[in-house]
Amino acid sequence: MSDFVNEFWNWYVIVTVLVSVIGCAVLLWVQSKANFTAGKTCGHVWDETLEEYNNPMPKWWSWLFYITVVFSLVYLVLYPGLGSFQGVFGWSSAGQHKAEVEKADAAVKPLFDKYLQMDLKAVAADKEAMEMGKRLYLTYCMQCHGSDARGSKGFPNLTDADWLYGGEPELIVETIANGRNGVMPAYGGNPEAVGGASGAKEVAHYVRSLSGLAHDSLLATKGKEKFETACAACHGPDGKGMHALGAPNLTDKVWLYGSSEAAIVETITKGRQNKMPAWKEFLGDGKVHVLSAYVFGLSAGDKQ
Repeated sequence: MSDFVNEFWNWYVIVTVLVSVIGCAVLLWVQSKANFTAGKTCGHVWDETLEEYNNPMPKWWSWLFYITVVFSLVYLVLYPGLGSFQGVFGWSSAGQHKAEVEKADAAVKPLFDKYLQMDLKAVAADKEAMEMGKRLYLTYCMQCHGSDARGSKGFPNLTDADWLYGGEPELIVETIANGRNGVMPAYGGNPEAVGGASGAKEVAHYVRSLSGLAHDSLLATKGKEKFETACAACHGPDGKGMHALGAPNLTDKVWLYGSSEAAIVETITKGRQNKMPAWKEFLGDGKVHVLSAYVFGLSAGDKQ
């Protein structure tokens, strides 16, 4: 209620709320002054014998309504409700949530601090820590990588031994803590790079040949030279990728966007852009450490 585009809306809310509350009180007062004739009906009859009498509301009932009006006015003084006025207590749902989170974090902080002092591989071998890591994963990571951590198109599988930025413990921590921003440049707007659509197709067949997929050998031969010119700087002359850049290994059977000719041509011509959000500020070092250990354990990273 505090981010109004201009002061008009602030006063619009204030006036609307106060007129509504005070209007209820005026209506109650007017009704209390109305003329009622006890015992006389209004002429309305339902179900043969059910009649409407012209009787006033019981006093206790009227006072209950007055009490609600007074309560609402007191509430509006103490809590937000009148435009940008925050109330005497300065309460907000965001503030309450923050306080509850801080309280919960304070309760579990000693446990996370204990794991933070441990080697990540040792944490990955701790059953209790892995249960905690699993809950963190299902809360913050499954939306992209799936509940089984096997990923989907554009989101890496975390259960295999293929790592875009490396699967060493410190690199996994770096990825989760500070995020990653993966970019594959688009060559569709630069015909000189791969030679247009036909060149992209040739490169695609060469890339498929690197991982043993069915391909046209003539197109692959032509594509090799273009690959060495436009792609080797990131993926390496042998196509095995580069962890420092997040450039994938093109010689294995792992494909983030698909291995078909059409999918590879689309990647070459249109490029790809993926962003892994940074979690350090939101989760803190302790939770990041436990979550990293869980991800490390998913692929049995210590056995790679």
